[in-house]
Amino acid sequence: MYDLAIVGAGPAGAMLARLIGTRHRVLLLDRRRLDTDPRPGRAEKCCGGLLAPDAQQVLAELGLGVPREVLSGPQLFSVRTLDADHGLERAYQRFYINCHRDLFDRWLVSRVPSGVATRFGALVTGLETDAAGATLILAGGETVRARLVVGADGARARIRRLAFPRWPAPPQYLAVQEWCAAEAVLPYFTAIFDRAVTDFYGWTIPKDDHLIIGAALAPGGDALETFARFKARLAGWGISCGPVVKREGALVARPSALAQLCPGAGRVLLIGEAAGWISPSSAEGLSYAFRSAIALADSLDDLDGVAARYRRACAGLRRNILGKLLKSPFMYAPWLRALVLRAGVGSLAVRGASAETPVRSE
Repeated sequence: MYDLAIVGAGPAGAMLARLIGTRHRVLLLDRRRLDTDPRPGRAEKCCGGLLAPDAQQVLAELGLGVPREVLSGPQLFSVRTLDADHGLERAYQRFYINCHRDLFDRWLVSRVPSGVATRFGALVTGLETDAAGATLILAGGETVRARLVVGADGARARIRRLAFPRWPAPPQYLAVQEWCAAEAVLPYFTAIFDRAVTDFYGWTIPKDDHLIIGAALAPGGDALETFARFKARLAGWGISCGPVVKREGALVARPSALAQLCPGAGRVLLIGEAAGWISPSSAEGLSYAFRSAIALADSLDDLDGVAARYRRACAGLRRNILGKLLKSPFMYAPWLRALVLRAGVGSLAVRGASAETPVRSE
C-alpha cells in the first residue's frame, strides 16, 4: 500500500511529489505519457504557457529556475488590454516568463525524487474509500491502494466528482486556442474583453514563430462557432494571423464563491484547480497549484489528521481567492471596466501610440 497516490502529474501533482517523495511512499499517476519524448500531434495541455509573477515568486522561494530549453520567445513585459464593448485600449506593465507548457510539465516531473513510483498513461475510472485507506480503479480493472488519495487532475476533477459529488463545483468554461503561423511579432500578451463572445476573456500570446489565439467560452455545442466569430473580429482590432497549425481545448474552472473551494476530507484531498484553486479574475492557476501543493506537503508530517491541517494551511489561499472575487467586477462588469480604462490608472504611455486607442469591434 502506498502512503499517497497522487492523481495528476501537472504542476500541482508534480510539485507535491517533489516535496514529499523522500518522506512517504508515493505513487504519481497521469493519463498523459510524460515518460516518453513529446511527439508532434500528441495531445498537450491547452495553456498559454505564461508564468505570472506570483508563480515566479513560488519558484524563487523553492530555489528553482526554469531551464533554457523550456523557454519560448519573446519574453513579455506588458499586457495590451482591449475593451471591445467600449472601443478602449490600454497597456499595462506585467512581467511574464514565456515557456512551452508541455516541456514545463515534463521538467517539473523530472524534479520528482527517484523513489516516487510513476504510472503514466493511466486513467482512473473509479474510487472507493474505507477506514484503512482508498482504492483507485484504473481502466482495465487494475486497482491501487493508498492511505490517502490526492486529486491533482485539473478542472475535469474526476477524483473530486467521485469523492464529493454533492460539493458545489465552480462554473466551467471551455478554453479553445489555436496556434497560427505568425505574420508579425506581437511582443505582448493581449487580453480581449468582448461580451458578444464571452463573459470571461480572450487572449493572444506570441510563442516563438507562432501566435496563440484563444478564448474562454461557455461550453456547449456552439462554442467552436463562437470561437470562429471571435477570430473573425480580430482583424478589426489590428490582429492578423497566418494558417492554423493546431487547435487545443480544455475545461477551465472559475470559482464564483468560496463555497466552491474543496480541499477535500477524510482519505481524499484535492490540490490545484481540482480543488478550485485558480484565479477567478485571470484564470492564472500555476501559482495556486504550487501554493496548494506546499500547503499539503507542510501538513503531511503525520498522515493522521492531515485533512484538518491542510484546511487550516489553505486559509491564505482562500483570502487570496476572495480578493480576486472582489477584483473581478472591475474587469468584467462592462461599465466598471470602462471607468478603470478611461481613468488610465497604472497604464503605460506607449511611445509612438496613443495611450487610449479606439478599437473597432465590428
